[in-house]
Amino acid sequence: MSRFARGRGLALRLAAGLTGLALVVGASACGTSNPAGDSRGGEVGTAAGWPRTIVHDKGSTEIKAKPQRIVALDNSLVEAVVLLGRPLVGGIASYRNLKTFPDYLGDAVKDTKDIGPLDNPNLELIASLRPDLIVSATIRHDALYDKLSAIAPTVFVKTTGPIWKDNITLLGKALGEETRAAQELARYEARAKQIGDEINAKANNPTISVVRFVDGPTRLMARASFIGIILADAGLRRPPSQDKDEFATEISEEQIELADADHIFVTTYSGGEEYKQRFEANPLWKRLSAVQAGRLHEVKDELWMTSVSVQGAHFVLDDLASTFQVDPAK
Repeated sequence: MSRFARGRGLALRLAAGLTGLALVVGASACGTSNPAGDSRGGEVGTAAGWPRTIVHDKGSTEIKAKPQRIVALDNSLVEAVVLLGRPLVGGIASYRNLKTFPDYLGDAVKDTKDIGPLDNPNLELIASLRPDLIVSATIRHDALYDKLSAIAPTVFVKTTGPIWKDNITLLGKALGEETRAAQELARYEARAKQIGDEINAKANNPTISVVRFVDGPTRLMARASFIGIILADAGLRRPPSQDKDEFATEISEEQIELADADHIFVTTYSGGEEYKQRFEANPLWKRLSAVQAGRLHEVKDELWMTSVSVQGAHFVLDDLASTFQVDPAK
């Protein structure tokens, strides 16, 4: 039986609602558990270092050969696979404020299939793509781990935002791209520091506030968030309301003064437009020192908040360099 037929058979079982996916798609799609676990490195284009066992948030998974057909069920992992230069046959496209993969991923995703919404990925389609590795996050798809593991070796990170750099390192091991993962992270961190140093020297160590309007309570983004980590890597100061080891602080209109800093960066997620208008119409907002000084900056939510990737981090650094008119260090 061909690998395609096996994938089609699995898709039919899924469609019929059968449980306990036991069919393995393709000889290379065989996930096993190995408590000992290791992540031996291998050279690109050789068999060195394979098979290898990857220890991850849901246990450990054996990957028999360097993955050639990868499916990523979270947008940050989609971007990490692209960053590491590996073939992405399926991924979540309809996320953030976008309906397709972001343009900046370019030709790397031109043949990548959208495998459905983030909260309900299409298992039949995933199986039909004959993946040899599936990656996702426990916070996203904990309930689907066993079903995904029956399709192909599956590796789960715990979450996304607070550990986004660790996730790239783990994915580098799973994809056999440890060196590239380390190089890309080091390049980003060096650029962040250079831009941050120049901003601090030019603007006298300014405080940076980040306000996110969503369909619900307005958020002041703190250190344990994607943007919080970028600002920390750049060595930029945060106001007391955001200088906390947490994801974000939610505020009401009566607490608008907590958003103040030398510079305020604002993003708006889908559904947050009405809240933004209400805040901006409030006299308390107009009295913020950054607003009065003309230091309020509108930036893209899909880059500053939901990209959760090295690519997105570089766009944030572009915005910071442009705002403060310092060398972009490219």
